[in-house]
Amino acid sequence: MPSLLKGVLFLSENEITNVIVAILVLAGTFLSLVTTVGLLRLPDIYSRSHAASKSATLGVMLILLAALIFFYQDYGLDARLILGIIFVLITSPVAGHLISRAAYYSGVPLWEQSVQDDLKEVVEEKKRSASNAKQ
Repeated sequence: MPSLLKGVLFLSENEITNVIVAILVLAGTFLSLVTTVGLLRLPDIYSRSHAASKSATLGVMLILLAALIFFYQDYGLDARLILGIIFVLITSPVAGHLISRAAYYSGVPLWEQSVQDDLKEVVEEKKRSASNAKQ
């Protein structure tokens, strides 16, 4: 057997867990960095909200999953970490959607180079329905 593979094939359970935890933390940190770059570089509230809700959610979930795996060795499953993962999974995308929707209804303009506005027809139809109901 080649000497390069000798140390790789015989990792203990603790070392394998530490490698998995390190990979998850690095991936979560990278996604959090992508979120930061997206918030700074993207042109409008809608793009920024998308960057903040999608990549930040996955980044935080990966870091919490790494913490769950790391502490599982000593303490077993931690309900607080599991609830934190579920809470972030549910609330962050919903919050991003609601912030974007509130911005749209309050009249925040789209980026001038946006090519599609799917909500425009729905909003105009609601306005027409509301004005017809008042008459």
